[in-house]
Amino acid sequence: MIKPLPQPLLLSVVEGKVILQGETFDIDHIVTDTRKITASHNSLFIALAGPHYNAVHYLAEAYEKGIRMFLIQEEPTDTSSLKEATLILVKSTLKALQQIAAYQRRHFKGRVISLTGSNGKTIVKEWLSQILGEKYFHYKSPKSFNSQVGVPLSIMGIKEGHKLAILEAGISKPEEMENLETIIKPNLVIFTNLGSAHAEGFESKSQKLKEKAKLAKNADFIIYRKEHAEVAHFLEGNFADANLICWSDSVGVDYCLTVKQQDEQSKIVLLQPNLQMFTFTVLFSDQASLENIRHVIAAALSLGMTPPEIQKGLQNLRPLDMRMSIKQGINDCTLIDDTYSNDLEGLKVSLEFMQLQRPKRRRVLILSDFLQTNQADTYAAAADLIQQHRVDKVYAIGERITHLRDYEDLNCIFFKDTGDFLENLSLEDFRQDLILITGARKFQLERIIHQLEQKVHGTSLEINLNALAHNFHYYKRQLHPHTKVMVMVKAFAYGGGSAEIANMLEQVKADYLAVAYTDEGIYLRNHGITLPIMVLNPSPESFPLLFTHQLEPVVYSFSMLQQLGAFMEDKESAINIHLDCDTGMHRLGFMENEVDQLNGFLMQHPNLRVASIYTHLVGADDDHFKTFSQNQLDTFSRMAEQICSTLPDRPLLHALNSAGIINFPQSQFDMVRLGIGLYGVEVTGKHEPQLLAISTLRTTVSQIKTLPEGSTVGYSRKGQMPNGGRIATLAIGYADGYDRRFSNGKGHVLINGQMAPVIGNVCMDMTMVDITGLEVKEGDQAVIYGEGISLKELATSIGTIPYELLTNISSRVRRVYYSE
Repeated sequence: MIKPLPQPLLLSVVEGKVILQGETFDIDHIVTDTRKITASHNSLFIALAGPHYNAVHYLAEAYEKGIRMFLIQEEPTDTSSLKEATLILVKSTLKALQQIAAYQRRHFKGRVISLTGSNGKTIVKEWLSQILGEKYFHYKSPKSFNSQVGVPLSIMGIKEGHKLAILEAGISKPEEMENLETIIKPNLVIFTNLGSAHAEGFESKSQKLKEKAKLAKNADFIIYRKEHAEVAHFLEGNFADANLICWSDSVGVDYCLTVKQQDEQSKIVLLQPNLQMFTFTVLFSDQASLENIRHVIAAALSLGMTPPEIQKGLQNLRPLDMRMSIKQGINDCTLIDDTYSNDLEGLKVSLEFMQLQRPKRRRVLILSDFLQTNQADTYAAAADLIQQHRVDKVYAIGERITHLRDYEDLNCIFFKDTGDFLENLSLEDFRQDLILITGARKFQLERIIHQLEQKVHGTSLEINLNALAHNFHYYKRQLHPHTKVMVMVKAFAYGGGSAEIANMLEQVKADYLAVAYTDEGIYLRNHGITLPIMVLNPSPESFPLLFTHQLEPVVYSFSMLQQLGAFMEDKESAINIHLDCDTGMHRLGFMENEVDQLNGFLMQHPNLRVASIYTHLVGADDDHFKTFSQNQLDTFSRMAEQICSTLPDRPLLHALNSAGIINFPQSQFDMVRLGIGLYGVEVTGKHEPQLLAISTLRTTVSQIKTLPEGSTVGYSRKGQMPNGGRIATLAIGYADGYDRRFSNGKGHVLINGQMAPVIGNVCMDMTMVDITGLEVKEGDQAVIYGEGISLKELATSIGTIPYELLTNISSRVRRVYYSE
């Protein structure tokens, strides 16, 4: 924060009223998420609220973590656990957050650069930050913090000593930009482009353009590209010429920036109105990167940097992986790869992400110099962050980072560069550790990732944790406020990796998990998962393990009920059980005519506590079975009420799976079971555009061959090439889970955006594809399914269902988890 807020001033800024007076102090830190509380001193917790969530329910949790001042828009029903707290009531906590941010912005004396447009904002921001770092001590918003909440939180990170601040501004519907402009008040606006991204909230492309341009209504200057005709026409018709800075491939503009492409790099020739010329060299040749770089050059020139200063920064530009990836490391370590971030806010975000991961033996940080500053107070702030997040060991790389020597409690080891670190690296130093690797591109920390990553073959399943959270919240919005959500993580979480996904589900506040077998539940418990876990297929020999690990078995027959009752006879405590009612599936479960006998047994065994009663719909995804499904629901209601009438405590009732949530919203009961929908497949087809695919299966091109006429490919000479052509061999086969039914043209993959059909039979460890006429080289990546290749369509093409393709992915395929 730029300026601390005493309580009287805070009340004035947010137009708030104290309803409970406890501790009072000057606020210098804002918290909105209880999971990210590390330092509570002088912090204000703002209880944000929305249609389907309200952080007022987490006041007690925040209080336990040391928070003593709260902004709320709804009075809590019970304040007994908040004895020393100060509660401030406001009309809207979101508005209050924005008002605090606007107050902080008014006290910032430096210049603010803001970016809007449809694509490229984050890339331009990150690259511009790298270039400006050659000359200015500045701040940039972390990651993609560009929303109604993200922008205010970004502004809280600006410090008094910063000379510049770079902030993104993203909107998804009209009127949002007016809020952001009031908060940001940019001096310079960069308009990247006007594409189709986030267009669904606007009536037309012209409306979206008009709304985005509101960011610049009070700006001194606006940077745009002349070739973006719609943007240029609108800006030139609505803003004074003195406020416009235009760049183009052609002359007659403020900055003429012409590209001369080469194989591995490009030249950008700058011609200024005074006819001075300068040639920049960049290691990019794709059009999108070259456009983003020219936005950066135009902005840096407008901010007073010289072409040689800009070129110095361009030398270190590399493609940015705009995400944090979780990777399997050697010796049972877990790696967090954030090797593009290099400022304090980025470090803070990375450490918060680290805090949310499953606990390991130690938390280890590998960190490079901050290139944008050599100031001791920057490293003092970094030391404070490291201590707050309880990092056990720090490997510090670079010359400037030696400032951390002043903090003996950090347990630091210092290295002059990455080579020095790798020369002295002992892999045995890392065992069962959670390791965050973050720092500047210049230090090539990806070399460290390569050394510490578990060596597996070139096929990987990438899991987008943000997409998983998006899908969870999408289904949550379809439910009544008090309906609970059980998530199915059986079968290795549909192939995605149960522990990592279960950890994410704990973060998004799922209520229950369900696994198929006892060993799956034990695995989750051993990996720190504390949510209640239902076991669908327990066996009598597993009862001791169920009891020890607090797992909750499904009981579906009298024989199982009797065996579990006998096991629990000498136990002093109860075990939670779940009753499966067969209403038409005819797979497992109690029939309606068995309810009286079931009730009698349960009354005699009070230590069998019924936690839930459920049934499973036969055809929830098919409207042809709607009447049958409704009959099932009616039968279930009768059975459940009859069972509940004899129980001391009312259990949870649940019947709906992912498809049922969509097709039978009136029958949510107390809980629903979310399965395939969480993973981005909406089997009814009614809401599929609203879900995000969470996984991408990739492999690599091992070899390319040019074959003559009449050649055949693969076993049994099934792949016929009468005219010859080129084939690529991929490092994936049916042992990895790539179904053999994709053989001989049934399947296809995506390489560099080009479709390549499978030729010949899928082998155990390899698959061949026809790349005749395509631009492909050895080492290129091939997408098996993901963006551009629908998992649902692939399954349909071979007569199966997405569940089968997901769950068949072999454990030898590396899982990579990332957060964007």
